[in-house]
Amino acid sequence: MPTVGVKRDLLFKALGRTYTDEEFDELCFEFGLELDEITSEKEIISREQGDNKAVGASDIILYKIDVPANRYDLLCLEGLVRGLQVFKNKLDAPRYRRVRPVSGEPQKLIITKETAAVRPYAVAAVLRDITFTQERYDSFIELQEKLHQNICRKRSLVAIGTHDLDTISGPFTYTAKPPGDICFQPLNQTKEYTATQLMSLYKSDNHLKHYLPIIEDKPVYPIIYDSNGVVLSMPPIINGNHSRITLKTKNVFIECTATDVTKAKIVLDMMVTMFCEYCSQPFTVEEAEVVYPDGKTCIYPELAYRKEKLSSDFINRKVGINESTERIAQLLTRMCLLSQATGVGDEIEVEIPPTRSDVIHACDIMEDAAIAYGFNNITRTTPRTYTVANQFPINKLTELLRQDLAAAGFTEALNFALCSQEDIADRLGKKISETRAAHISNPKTAEFQVARTTLLPGLLKTIAANRKMPLPLKLFEVSDVVLKDETKDVGARNSRRFCAVYYNKSPGFEVIHGLLDRTMQLLEVKPARGEGYHIQAADDSTFFPGRCAEIFVRGKSVGRLGVLHPDVINRFELTMPCSALEMDIEPFLGHTAEALLTHDVPMQEAVKHKFNTRGGSGQTLLPSPASTKTVFGDMSTQAGLKALNDFLADKSYVEGFVASLADVGVFDAIPTPPPPTFSHLRRWYSHIKSFGAERGNLPSSKRQFVLPAAPVPSASEDDDDIDLFGSDDETESVEAARIKEQRLAEYAAKKAKKPALIAKSSIMLDVKPWDDETDMAKLEECVRSVSMDGLLWGQSKLVPVGYGIKKLQIGCVVEDDKVGTDLLEEAITAFDEYVQSVDVAAFNKI
Repeated sequence: MPTVGVKRDLLFKALGRTYTDEEFDELCFEFGLELDEITSEKEIISREQGDNKAVGASDIILYKIDVPANRYDLLCLEGLVRGLQVFKNKLDAPRYRRVRPVSGEPQKLIITKETAAVRPYAVAAVLRDITFTQERYDSFIELQEKLHQNICRKRSLVAIGTHDLDTISGPFTYTAKPPGDICFQPLNQTKEYTATQLMSLYKSDNHLKHYLPIIEDKPVYPIIYDSNGVVLSMPPIINGNHSRITLKTKNVFIECTATDVTKAKIVLDMMVTMFCEYCSQPFTVEEAEVVYPDGKTCIYPELAYRKEKLSSDFINRKVGINESTERIAQLLTRMCLLSQATGVGDEIEVEIPPTRSDVIHACDIMEDAAIAYGFNNITRTTPRTYTVANQFPINKLTELLRQDLAAAGFTEALNFALCSQEDIADRLGKKISETRAAHISNPKTAEFQVARTTLLPGLLKTIAANRKMPLPLKLFEVSDVVLKDETKDVGARNSRRFCAVYYNKSPGFEVIHGLLDRTMQLLEVKPARGEGYHIQAADDSTFFPGRCAEIFVRGKSVGRLGVLHPDVINRFELTMPCSALEMDIEPFLGHTAEALLTHDVPMQEAVKHKFNTRGGSGQTLLPSPASTKTVFGDMSTQAGLKALNDFLADKSYVEGFVASLADVGVFDAIPTPPPPTFSHLRRWYSHIKSFGAERGNLPSSKRQFVLPAAPVPSASEDDDDIDLFGSDDETESVEAARIKEQRLAEYAAKKAKKPALIAKSSIMLDVKPWDDETDMAKLEECVRSVSMDGLLWGQSKLVPVGYGIKKLQIGCVVEDDKVGTDLLEEAITAFDEYVQSVDVAAFNKI
């Protein structure tokens, strides 16, 4: 979203009252804007360039306001104040008029056919008898820059030129010439330059260098002359110094050259409507003629008003309110959309001014009505349509893989999706033309030139940045790469890849191969040719010759693994061998992952036909309970349904926080789908229904929610007089039970007093320093400073390693339930100033 910076005091003066910061923030929210920041010029410079650069900067308070990207009428103080005043009913929306000159003919801009090769369109207008102050002048220049950055797309679509009309004379000619034939004095320069010299001059200009590529490679450059041959501008680069506007300028000639004539008209309308209030005749703009190469003449600016009709019922339904036609017309008028009821049903006629180019559909009008009504005033209601979300299959597979790869001892890394051309080509021993990479047309840095086509460079750069970490380094990443694909409408597609690397003193190919086998085991792919997976030797410049294999799944290549080539390792500034695995995981989704929920067999049908819920699993759904009686009441009555609806008002499930068999039981007790009036019940009903055949495999319930259809008759009711297996001595039975319980209690108490056996282990650790200059006494002090419940340090000694380097060998006793070797290693390696690595030399159970 564009951000507009306005001086607080100047803004309040224009609004006619003073606000607190909180009050103005609330006003912005009501108007659909956001007060992003309260700052000052001095604070901004201090934050971006340092305190020294901020000396002497202004302390005037600035409001940074975020405005919607398509609201070009709010990009300056004038438009912002005008919109807020109309919104607060303190001002009527102005009526903009195009007028002819008081004397003489309109200014004329003639376009020649040579411009067709660069920027074929142009529009123009005149602001007559305008009065500038320093604040108005600054706002005028700032609006041009805001428009250039937004709708003009950094001058590639439209370029704005403003000139002091009193210093030039029409008619004006817009043509195109070879750069060597163009010579003039550009803005803020003291001498004349040719166009070729200007392009070289501005290559070092931080502001203008970004616009040079727009015409740099063209055979001719666009240029605008007046009738005396004076250069007005060389769009889209720079204006001429001769016609520059100042605070004393009274008549402004505005021209917009473009590759998109529609955008040019919008930009011209914005420039003149925002500042025509400062003319001697407020809100009037003097017209100008534009003559095209085919002789066609157009009058600009258009300042076109158009009318649209829509119903108040449409707005009420879409917004979720219930307002009268007249009330909605008033709301729209507050948004500078003059509206009135036509009297034909609930029809509203809306007049759209030239400042509101963002209104292109009835939904835009509806949105303005919602803003004027106030989003906080809209009554919160329950949606009438319920949907059940389902995780995207590729993301579900990714999450499952991530968890198991981490459990296999690998650490996950997340790298940027953009990288340099060198990363995916030269460093991997490949040519950039072979990579099918999508290139960034205007990269900001050399690090982000292309979208990555492989995950390997990112992991190798991560290892390079963490070389001091204890070996081995085992990293993985599951993420997307981008590949060119002509069959796609955007010319490229995302592909989900899995990549893992193993970096150690030895290549560790067996580790990577084992990880591949484990991954295939998780994906339920057997090691076999044909329907399973297998690997076979392959040649790849990234890998060491003879140490690379291609992975095939069901006869299709999905990736490669092997030992990286020494040259590749060196290019990433690594010094030890490294093995890598990278493969595509999308082929493992299969067809079942994309099946819709509606393809599942409904629960009632599965019960009726006794279908298996899982193929070949033998598990079948339990038959539906015949009873409609539940703890909430009888589900065949309105009272029972209402009780369940009230219960589900703030709950997702009948029991707990996940669907269970308790939900299934109550679901099956409902004989027919509940009516729409029970919104919470209907939401829950649709959700449980969506499980389909999966309902039989949900977790069991902790209590019974469905009651039997009729009470089961007890034995005492049927056989009051006959007790075939009853005891002759009821008192004796009670006494025996009491004695049994007493003995069990005594045994449990005796067992509780017996101390539990604590499992302990004796561990010998080898703690290695970085070099022979490491203070070993300090290193041992750091190690012994590690304190944990269940840890007792023992004796230690220094053991020579070689080249004058000694390692610390220290023993300890730990309680297995409280301290693990991984915790010890992590705590000790935290002293990275002294400790290079920690290894377990011996481990014995006590």
